Amino acid sequence: MPGWNGRAHVVRALDGGITNRNLLIAVGEQHHVFRVAGNDTNLLEIRRDVEHQAATRAARLGIAPPVTAFLEPEGYLVTEFVTAQALSSDEMRQTDRIRQIAALLRTFHATAPLAGDFDAFAVPHLHAAAAQSRGVEVPEPDFVKATEAAERIRHAFAASPEGHRPCHNDLLNANFLVDGARIWLLDWEYAGNNDRYFDLGNLCVNNSFDEAERDELLTAYFGSASVRRRARLRLMMIMSDFREAMWAVVQQGISTLDFDYRAYAARHFDRLHGAVADAEFESWLVAATAGEPDA
Repeated sequence: MPGWNGRAHVVRALDGGITNRNLLIAVGEQHHVFRVAGNDTNLLEIRRDVEHQAATRAARLGIAPPVTAFLEPEGYLVTEFVTAQALSSDEMRQTDRIRQIAALLRTFHATAPLAGDFDAFAVPHLHAAAAQSRGVEVPEPDFVKATEAAERIRHAFAASPEGHRPCHNDLLNANFLVDGARIWLLDWEYAGNNDRYFDLGNLCVNNSFDEAERDELLTAYFGSASVRRRARLRLMMIMSDFREAMWAVVQQGISTLDFDYRAYAARHFDRLHGAVADAEFESWLVAATAGEPDA
């Protein structure tokens, strides 16, 4: 790093994260987060140049910490360290926080397209191919059942398309920090153009939003929670679990971190199958095509 020689030292490794290693670096009085990318993360559909673009844009919008540097060809991202607390899932389900997060996402979704895509319907299959290329066996019964459901969801969305927007695509509560009234959104490595309902569904399913909380999110984002919007949200919650499960399958072949990716995949497949078995699944497919697409 230009200007760091003889001035910088590692304070400590930052806990959390199940893809990369993050270091807290002190340079004089200033502190930075230095992200060391995990092994072969391109197989997870991560594009480091798009991450840099998205993180820089989010910083300009005031919703992510400022970007200090981007090191190539390694793809290492350096950002300013912000003093804040991680939001728990319980805190994220509070009405005021839901409204803040909805406004934050709507702001980013309204920006120009990013340099790369992250298609919710394509990514699980790209993950399957990546896993097989590393000798990881794809759990066939789970994958086949999930694929059948995903194809039906894809057709429903294609029947009444709304287009893709710049999305974050990884809205775990650990990626949100709160500093008083302010919320920071971190970790833009999966950013790409996608259906915005994937972000909304990913947020809801990862943080166990109930029906009232989902309606609060839709109302804060769109102005109301229509039947069409509710259906699309529920269906993208399923697609989020499909992507998350297959992400964990790929990680079994590339990650060196001490984490049980097999169990992680199984949990997401189980939740996916439970949602598809819901008596309302068929009605969601129909309702997702009803009404006029949102601008």
